[in-house]
Amino acid sequence: MEEDKTNSENPLKVNRRHFFSQLSVGIGSLALGSLLIPDLFKGGPAPLASQPLGIPHFAPKAKRVIYLFQSGAPSQLESFDYKPTLAKRMGEDLPESIRNGQRLTGMTAGQDKFPLMPSAAKFAQHGKSGAWVSEFFPHIAKISDEICIVRSMHTEAINHDPAITFFQTGSQQSGRPSMGSWMSYGLGSENQNLPSFVVLTSRGKGNSQGLYSKLWSSGFLDSKHQGVLLRSGKDPVLYLNDPDGISRSDKRHLLDHVSSLNKIHHVETGDDEIESRIAQYEMAYRMQMSVPDVMDIKKEPESIIKLYGEDSQVPGTYAANCLQARRLAENGVRFIQLYHQGWDQHGNLPNEMAGQAKDVDQASAALILDLKQRGMLEDTLVIWGGEFGRTNYCQGNFDPKNYGRDHHPRAFSIWMAGGGIKPGITYGETDEFGYNIVKNPVHINDFHATIMNNLGLDHEQLIYKYQGRRFRLTDVAGNVVNDILT
Repeated sequence: MEEDKTNSENPLKVNRRHFFSQLSVGIGSLALGSLLIPDLFKGGPAPLASQPLGIPHFAPKAKRVIYLFQSGAPSQLESFDYKPTLAKRMGEDLPESIRNGQRLTGMTAGQDKFPLMPSAAKFAQHGKSGAWVSEFFPHIAKISDEICIVRSMHTEAINHDPAITFFQTGSQQSGRPSMGSWMSYGLGSENQNLPSFVVLTSRGKGNSQGLYSKLWSSGFLDSKHQGVLLRSGKDPVLYLNDPDGISRSDKRHLLDHVSSLNKIHHVETGDDEIESRIAQYEMAYRMQMSVPDVMDIKKEPESIIKLYGEDSQVPGTYAANCLQARRLAENGVRFIQLYHQGWDQHGNLPNEMAGQAKDVDQASAALILDLKQRGMLEDTLVIWGGEFGRTNYCQGNFDPKNYGRDHHPRAFSIWMAGGGIKPGITYGETDEFGYNIVKNPVHINDFHATIMNNLGLDHEQLIYKYQGRRFRLTDVAGNVVNDILT
């Protein structure tokens, strides 16, 4: 019996029974940890966040994000910010007390006059919430009780490239990780056969600003967190399919040999990016089977096609991408980014914006209704909006029938739905001219902090150290907008 007793005089000496009983508990804990956090024992530098990567900092309200980005900046004055004063004072010069010396773009800085221009669209109140929505968006108007309209967004960027980069990466300068990459880094993937971050693009009929891969880049994060662009057509991902004559077993054999060589190289160099390369090869192999199935909408019932509209049958359209976004969300993709180009109406705004709105109105509303009927809206955060707003005065000569609006970063509108956002509310307020924010301003840093919060991430804790500095999506600012959260 003596060997069954622990040595109470020296706690470092344990008997055989005590050792094996404690060992079993430890192994069980390690196994559980490896299941919850696949990269727990990967090695390398420890993350700076207080919580291990792959696990939310607190209980999330949303599992995924679908971001419907309207590239080019739709006018808030023709969409969600009703300003009857502009009609009463049409043609009058914008008071200097309102503009207050604000920085202008080179396109209007030389104007002697800034004639006020009312909305090209009529407005009406909709739903129990009484939200003001323009006639350009009749379908979105019908779901006004499902969305939260934020009319008090603002930014410092006044030109498209830095403004879009700011929204997507938290910085006006290139090189930072995109929002989707940060979410992938912090939360990982729900489906090992699909990327955690997917990008879809479409082009409208209006003036289009360029889109660049830097907008979905992983920046200084591991390259496995980069957004994967899915294209319309036969090959959604370039170079994913095998050449003719290569069977799946041949590909598996080749990958095994390449992986062995890469592992040897990793041992020799210690470069963690080599492990990412191995993981990307394996992901591409699995995607050969998963992507075609997810992208195939032929099995969608007629009721769904009718809901999204006939354009949903045309690959590469905004409607088709919205439907694909729902399918990707169903299959565990964490962050789905849509870009729709064509919102840059510096001229001919009444006609061009009406056409742009028609491109996106039905499908945007359909996505909300589709998610809701599947029980997915409550844990899917949907966002709709552009990089800044539009001026309340016309660009160029005053012509009520044919005019444009310049860039306006000081106040603009977006809307959000699902995933912990209060439905049926309008948040924030601009002055009677729609020029300055007078209530509840929301900066881009606040916007990012709120999205991260709904995904269960503390924006001050998700940090990555690079070149001697601690980086985060919200940089050194940002506050969660609690008033719009459920």
